[in-house]
Amino acid sequence: QVRLVESGGGLVQAGGSLSLSCAASDHTFSDLTMGWFRQAPGKGREFVATITWSGTITEYADSVKGRFTIARDNAKNTVYLQMIKLEREDTAAYYCAASRLWKPKKEYEYGYWGQGTQVTVSS
Repeated sequence: QVRLVESGGGLVQAGGSLSLSCAASDHTFSDLTMGWFRQAPGKGREFVATITWSGTITEYADSVKGRFTIARDNAKNTVYLQMIKLEREDTAAYYCAASRLWKPKKEYEYGYWGQGTQVTVSS
């Protein structure tokens, strides 16, 4: 069982930056593909970014390309999401997720989820 705990959410003004972290409990973290999803009020959960086990391949949703960066530190069992130039539309609960699949982008392709951390962008 992989336990994921997100941190770093908060309130930020539009145009600002925020960094999220997700700590994993599993010693096989370095074997896992990690991803970030988000869910805005009244909407479904949407893919944000994913990173392969080695950290060499990343993929992003079109809406965040050029603004968000996913990274990982396997020595610390932690994955990060650096967000810059935040927009009001980025307001959502952000979820960290783990998968044993190759470059997963669908919610059902992830078997482990964190509890989420809220990001609110004000104008």
